[in-house]
Amino acid sequence: MQSQILRKPRILCLHGFRTSAEILKRQVLRWPAAVLDKLDLVFLDAPYPAQGKSGVERFFDPPYYEWFQATEDFTEYTNFEECLAFIEDNMMKSGPFDGFLGFSQVGFV
Repeated sequence: MQSQILRKPRILCLHGFRTSAEILKRQVLRWPAAVLDKLDLVFLDAPYPAQGKSGVERFFDPPYYEWFQATEDFTEYTNFEECLAFIEDNMMKSGPFDGFLGFSQVGFV
């Protein structure tokens, strides 16, 4: 019987509002090695530069990004469809993926 080569699950990691792939990567890489060694993590920056102050400025250096923009009451969205197309395009280029890790704003996606 021929042995199968098992690959690590490939996970697309999407950061939160007005942060970045690098910030999420720095946070996730604090997980135990026993977990990290079993995953193939791919980190993606959102397509739009942050249009306001980031809540992480005291802790992490810029640049910061947004997935889409919304009114303060979250009743109107801008660039939401473009955001979905951006993620899908990157999935096609860098995939296939077995799962997603998303934080904050990307939970809307």
